[in-house]
Amino acid sequence: MATSTAHDASHGHVPVMRDRMGELLRPAVEAFGDNAVIVDGTLGAGGHTEYFLESFPSACVIGIDRDGEALRNATERLAPFADRFLPVQGRFDCLAEALATEESQIVDTARDHGLAGAFFDLGVSSMQLDQAERGFAYKVDAPLDMRMDSSKGITAADVLNTYSHGDLARVLKTYGDERFAGKIASAVLAEREKEPFTHSGRLVELLYSVIPAATRRTGGHPAKRTFQALRVEVNRELEALENVLPMVADALGVGGRAVFMSYQSHEDKLVKKAFTELTTSKTPPGLPTELPGMEAKFRAVTHGAEKASEEEIELNRRAAPVRVRAIEKISN
Repeated sequence: MATSTAHDASHGHVPVMRDRMGELLRPAVEAFGDNAVIVDGTLGAGGHTEYFLESFPSACVIGIDRDGEALRNATERLAPFADRFLPVQGRFDCLAEALATEESQIVDTARDHGLAGAFFDLGVSSMQLDQAERGFAYKVDAPLDMRMDSSKGITAADVLNTYSHGDLARVLKTYGDERFAGKIASAVLAEREKEPFTHSGRLVELLYSVIPAATRRTGGHPAKRTFQALRVEVNRELEALENVLPMVADALGVGGRAVFMSYQSHEDKLVKKAFTELTTSKTPPGLPTELPGMEAKFRAVTHGAEKASEEEIELNRRAAPVRVRAIEKISN
């Protein structure tokens, strides 16, 4: 959920690829007209939603975020749009439940006509990275928390202090692509016997001591992969993504579009796999005609994964890894 740092000081960020996100959603929003409802499943600071509400004066947005503080701040920011915006607190895979249970004219419209758009800017937001006390950033010494919803769930310290060697190595390898996952896990277990982990500085020191100097010189900051892996584990990010993809497919109306921005390979692989299945006919290969009811119900809008431009990356280095995929629902 990376954002740029060139915008009004009151909110601090212009969303990455903001204009392109508007372009991808525009045909669907215009086709739905006064019945256009967009879900922003990763509301964050509200930058994308603010742009959608400004750009599409007939559209409404349901904004979902698990971070209560972020949701409150974004709702305050979006107050000028009054009844065109509905905030919902929860992990983004609460989407189906929200559409089924929320009492709002916006939700009623979405239930009656399907969603015109579903937008997900995955990962951690710049706002969360900038809050040192949240423990997401490895460049400052802070409590090892990393929860996007700080009111519940395990922390990164809990993972480090309680996971077995095998489970910890799996998390580091699977979610961080960490080559030295086993060595790091061994070092963590040895260190936690002396004293439990509480702050990020001690973990960063451990990583500097475990990861070979040659790798440190060429592989970026030695803590980057471990911190990413811990964050994904703490927040069950890939689980939420796997859950929400079929929900989005069901919730879109015909002509509606889904857009996902991924910042790590595991996220993008899940989105790519789901989109490939949705845009592929179920008719067995070799048959001369499409079997009734087996045709693909979605079409690809992007060709492969789109990337941020060099200009955007120069403005905001966090945009460098972004991969954008979009699909459109063509039948029920």
